[in-house]
Amino acid sequence: MNNVTEMTASDELAAPNTADMELSVVIPAYNEENAVRSTIDDVREHLDPLGIPYEIIVVDDASQDATRARAQETGVIVTYNDVNSGYGASLKRGIKMAQYDYVAIMDADGTYPARFLPEMLALCRDQDMVVGDRGAAMKNVPLLRRPAKKFLFAFASFLAERKINDLNSGMRVFRKTELIPFLPLLPQNFSFTTTITLCMTSNGKRMIYTPIEYGKRVGKSKIRPIDFLNFIILILRISTLFNPLRVFIPLGLVFFGLGFLKTLYDLTQWNLSETAVFSFLAAIMIWSLGLIADMISRLHLRP
Repeated sequence: MNNVTEMTASDELAAPNTADMELSVVIPAYNEENAVRSTIDDVREHLDPLGIPYEIIVVDDASQDATRARAQETGVIVTYNDVNSGYGASLKRGIKMAQYDYVAIMDADGTYPARFLPEMLALCRDQDMVVGDRGAAMKNVPLLRRPAKKFLFAFASFLAERKINDLNSGMRVFRKTELIPFLPLLPQNFSFTTTITLCMTSNGKRMIYTPIEYGKRVGKSKIRPIDFLNFIILILRISTLFNPLRVFIPLGLVFFGLGFLKTLYDLTQWNLSETAVFSFLAAIMIWSLGLIADMISRLHLRP
C-alpha cells in the first residue's frame, strides 16, 4: 500500500542520517543567469558538511542569456539541449546522466532552499520518493487561479486514491532505479513533476511529504495559463494508464443511471425510448474500454 503522509515536528528535528549515501542533484535551467550560480553555491554549502559523494548536474535548456556560462564557471557538470525542449526534457536528460541511485531535483531560480536536501535524502533511505511540501507558501495564489488549483488537487487525489499535498513540487529526492521505468511516460514540459507524483501513487511506490519553505523566485515565471489544461489532460492520461477503472467505472455508472431512470419513466408511457437504449449502450462501451485499458495497463507494468 502507498505511504503518503506528512512529516511531524519530531521528524523534522531529527538529525539526518546520510552515512553511506550518494546523491546526484539535477538542476534544470532556462534563462536563469542571475540565480543559477547562487543555487549551485547553496547546494554545495549544505551537502559539503555531509561528507558524502555527490554531483551537481545543470541542464541548460537552450537559454538565451549567460546561464550556461555562469554554471560552467562553478565547475559543476553542465549539459544542454540544442533547442528549447522544456522543463521535463531537461530533467530527463539530467536524470539519465546521474551516476548515483539517489537523485534530487530542484529549480535554478532560488525558490527551493538547499538546506532541506540532507533531511530529504535521509528520509529517502526508506522511501522511493520524498517530496518537498510547500504548504502555506502555496496559499499566496491569485484569487482567479485558486478554484482551478483546488480542483486540480482534488481531482488528482481522487484518481490516485490518496491525499496529494503538493502535486507539482519541484524539489524531490527519489531512487533513480524506481523512476527509470517511468521515463518514457514523463512529458517534456512542466507536467513532469505532476506525472512523477501520479506514477508513484498509482503504482504502489513508497512516497512521503516533508515540509519545506518556498522562496520568491529570481526572474519571471515560465509557466503559462495553458499549462493548467495540460495538467488536466496529463492527469487523465496517467490515471487511464495506471488506474483506468477508477475513471471508467464511475463514468459508466453515470450513463447506466441515466438509462435506468429513463427506462422507469418510459415504462409509465409504455414506450422504450432511444435515449434509454443509448445510455445503456454507452455504459457498456465505457466499461468495456475500461477493462481493455486495465488489461493493457497490467501488461505494460508487469515485471
